[in-house]
Parts: sequence; structure tokens; C-alpha cells
Amino acid sequence: MNRHTQVWRRRLQQLSQGIEKSMPFQASGRIVRAAGMILEAVGLEIPVGGVCRIELKNGSEVSYAEAEVVGFSDERLFLMPLEEISGLQSGARILPLMGESTGQSARKFPLGDSLLGRVVDGSGKPLDGKGPILDVVEDTLSTPLLNPLNRAPIKEQIDVGVRAINALLSVGRGQRMGLFAGSGVGKSVLLGMMARYTTADVIVVGLIGERGREVKDFIDNILGEEGIRRAVVVAAPADESPLKRLQGASYATRLAEHYRDQGRSVLLIMDSLTRYAMAQREIALAIGEPPATKGYPPSVFAKLPKLVERTGNGPEGGGSITAFYTVLTEGDDQQDPIADSARAILDGHIVLSRQLAESGHYPAIDIEASISRVMVEVVSKEQLKSAQTFKQMLSLYQRNRDLINVGAYQMGRDPAVDQAIQFYPVLADFLQQGIHEKVALEDASDQLFGIIH
Repeated sequence: MNRHTQVWRRRLQQLSQGIEKSMPFQASGRIVRAAGMILEAVGLEIPVGGVCRIELKNGSEVSYAEAEVVGFSDERLFLMPLEEISGLQSGARILPLMGESTGQSARKFPLGDSLLGRVVDGSGKPLDGKGPILDVVEDTLSTPLLNPLNRAPIKEQIDVGVRAINALLSVGRGQRMGLFAGSGVGKSVLLGMMARYTTADVIVVGLIGERGREVKDFIDNILGEEGIRRAVVVAAPADESPLKRLQGASYATRLAEHYRDQGRSVLLIMDSLTRYAMAQREIALAIGEPPATKGYPPSVFAKLPKLVERTGNGPEGGGSITAFYTVLTEGDDQQDPIADSARAILDGHIVLSRQLAESGHYPAIDIEASISRVMVEVVSKEQLKSAQTFKQMLSLYQRNRDLINVGAYQMGRDPAVDQAIQFYPVLADFLQQGIHEKVALEDASDQLFGIIH
């Protein structure tokens, strides 16, 4: 072969590579194994987090399902489907989604005001039957990390419309709070009250891993027309793939970041953080990560702070994301590993008591077990002192409750206990509130002062 022929062959090879790069799908691999939720593929080099399409054949019909790369071993890729893969066959082709840009950065999701009042899935597709969402901007789910020194401090209280929280567990604009509860103690109702009555400009609701029935119930009966009007609901119910559930939580957070970057006050409600952790556990165990704490692999505890730290205040003078994350406590165990981890990374926690709920006390907030870590920064000294006095009297009564109920305590023995007994009916009434009753910040503090002074 002469030198002239070699030069032309090299040029043809370069031209061929250039054509391949310009094609929507530059190369293809194939599925070699399917076990449980994980598919194994060879023949492609795609980074972790990259997305591809799997070719599905049902008779003469050919369709495609998206899958994400969740790991690899030597030349084998571990894929997890984002949707149903009925018709998958051994040797099925897999194709990169966006040529060489196969990372998560290649996938864009709808953002903007057109989403307000709408219900979408974890990919931004409408679920409410109101037609396509127009006039949106599209962006990726990943955003640059905020420099912690550039965040505005939490100095202003936000109104959530719930008397017990406004007066005794005051929430600051940009705070991240956990709502710790077992099943069936009224956490969804409390979230709906805060969504309807808050003074935030925009509400983003992420329903992650919940039952499908609860999605419609939350929107129609709990959030209501008043709440949905300025809200975006992202629904990724329990029957979705674990990747879709993770994606739904990230998308809800990305929407909140988008509105915050516009200078707005955003209330983010995520129900629940525990289901998000369980979705990550499913993925991690499927690709062979060893369980560490009560069956949860280490990657679960690495992902939680990454999600939570995206919320909060933006730079000085900008917008804010005030976030409420529900945390399911299995068997009302407050030492559950997810609950314990969430307590460490959040700015406070509100504990709902099953005992209070069973006695008809709503909202069933256990004031003694709850705390807001920024309350001292956002309320006056008078309110802080009144809240402390309120909690002391309530705690004193609870400690002596059994003695009082059996008649073992005689009035006059302890003036502090006498006062707690006298005030307890008023304290208990203060902590209760109807689902359709709104109590603003000023009203809550005035009522608190009226009891204590």
C-alpha cells in the first residue's frame, strides 16, 4: 500500500467518525443480562448518570424505553429502566440518548410560571389532563453549589397559618424543617394547612413514593383550589421505578430553586424524605452496594444532605426556599436511621404524636419533643420568653399527669404544679386548630401573650 492510499484512508476514516458524531445515536450496545431491576449491557461507554434508550420489540412494533446508568463493572454497564420494559429481549439494542452528551446534563426539564396550578410527573409531563404545558424554559436538574458564606442569614419569620407553629415553633424564611410522624397521625392534613395558609409566593409540592390514591386526595381535598392556584405538584407515586422517585424529588427541588432565583419566597413541601431514601436503597442494593445501618447502604446517607442543602436562602437580597420534609418513623421509633440522619441535617423538627391523634387532638404536635433551631433569631424576646413559659407549664403538667389523674396530688403542695393544672385546659385548647381555621402570625402571638400575661 503506497503512501498516497494511506493518506486517503485516514481522511475517509476521519470523515466517517465525523458523520457518526453528528448522528442522533452515534453507537449502540446490547443487553446481555436482566436480573431484577438491573439490566447489564456491553458495547457502549456511558458515564454513571447517563441516559440511553432500550429498543423493545412487540411483534413487528418497535418502541423505546429510557434507562439510566447506575453503575458499571469492567466493560459492563448496569442500567435501571425509568419506565415499563415489556417486550425486552436478550441482545436488545441500547442507544445513547444524545450522542456524546450522554450524561444527566443532556436531559432538560420544564421550568417556569406556566407550571403553576399544574400536576406533573417526575419528568415534567402533565398528569392533570389540562393539556400540554406551554411557554416553559428548560434546564437540567443539576445546579452549581451555593457558597455557604453567600447565603443570606435567616432573620424573618414566615407565616404558615398554624397557631402552634407560628407561636411556639416559629419558622424562619429559608429554614428546613422535618415533620416526623408515623402513619395515620395527620401529617398530610398539616402540610395542606400550611400550603393553603402560608404567605409564601410559590408552593412546590413533591409527593414522592406515596400511594397513588393519596396523590389525588391530597390535591383535591387537602391542598384545595386555594393552594393549587399558586402551586406546582410533582407526583412520583410508589408504583414508579425508584429512579423516577429520585428524579421526582430532584425535579421538585429544581423547580423551587428556579423560583428562588427569581427572587421569590418559595415553600417546598416534600412528602416524604423517607421514601426518597428508600428509593436510593433499592438502587444501591440492586447494584451490589453492601447494607450498613439497618439495611441502608452508605450512599443513602450521602444523598440526603445533597438534596436538603439545595434549599434555604439564596444570596442577600434574593429569594428563599422554606422547606418541610416529612420523615416516616417506623413504629413511631424516633431513632430510625433516616429520622436520626434527617434530624442532624435539618434546622428543626416537628414531631406528631400518635397518642394525641388518637385522643382527637389535632394537629397532633408534640410540643415538648419538637424544636425550631432558628426561633431565637426570628421572634421578639417577649415571644421567646412566653413560649418558654408555655412549654414549661405544659411539661410540668405532663410529668405529673398520672398523679393528678389518680388523685394522688393535692392542690397547694407545689405552686408551679397548681398553676400548670389551672392553665392546662387553656394550653390544650391553644394547641388545637380546625383544618379550615387560619391563624396568622400576629393573632398567634397575641393569643400566646393573652395566656401567659
